[in-house]
Amino acid sequence: MTLPGVLYLLINNYLPMFGVVIAFKNINFAKGIWGSDWVGFKNFEYLFKTSDAYIITRNTILYNIVFIILTTVFAIGLAIMLNEIKNRFLSRMFQSFILLPYLISTVIVGYLVLSFLDVESGFINKSILPMLGMNSIEWYAETKYWPYILTIVHTWKDAGYLCVIYLAAIIGIDQEYYEAATIDGANRWQQMWSVTLPLITPVITIMSLLAIGRIFYSDFGLFYQVPLNTGALMPVTNTIDTYVYRALMNLGDFGMASAAGLYQSLVGFILVMISNFIVKKVNSENALF
Repeated sequence: MTLPGVLYLLINNYLPMFGVVIAFKNINFAKGIWGSDWVGFKNFEYLFKTSDAYIITRNTILYNIVFIILTTVFAIGLAIMLNEIKNRFLSRMFQSFILLPYLISTVIVGYLVLSFLDVESGFINKSILPMLGMNSIEWYAETKYWPYILTIVHTWKDAGYLCVIYLAAIIGIDQEYYEAATIDGANRWQQMWSVTLPLITPVITIMSLLAIGRIFYSDFGLFYQVPLNTGALMPVTNTIDTYVYRALMNLGDFGMASAAGLYQSLVGFILVMISNFIVKKVNSENALF
């Protein structure tokens, strides 16, 4: 029964690893991958001598740090509020509404954002700004707005998924803790700080560490589809994932694209292993208590 899954894993995940050699070669398709000239670390040298390496690394890490913090805070807040809704039908309905953005394709999200920000027919430029007495803004030509736009879109899209996980953790808390807190005179706000948050802290820790383990990876759709691949926005929307794609598709530089991908994978692997170690340590300490 496991054979199809094992074959898929080998073909999709392990077989392509032989392509790592491309990062160390000057690819010539007439000679083939194995026959192409070996250039060692020249592809990496060229990558890190340009400003692109700093920009894509900075964008990837800083965006992910902000995303992890804001998404976690909003998801916990939403989970606590949903837990306070005692009507089962309303609770399920709100859960569905909150989770819906996570299930929407990023391509569709990109065009939803365009419907708000388009210069000629966007909702903000045509309805909101005139009411405030402001002129239209060329959103897709101004880099200063996009760190906030991307952060809002990511939080709106992904907070629902984490919310469901934290809500499940909250529902699993024994009601006797709340009854004891009520007897001690604690109100709902005090119960949240003294009971809910401490008891779901292990889940928050694990989810945060898993996110940190992938801090060198970015949501390709968010940074490519939502800004509509606009060249003027590259300084604030270019990440390692989008850089590798553009280097491959636009420049045709297979060697440098593979070098950037390998750089991302190695650092990501190290972070995943460190996060895995921390998660195991946290779980073992919790088991003692």
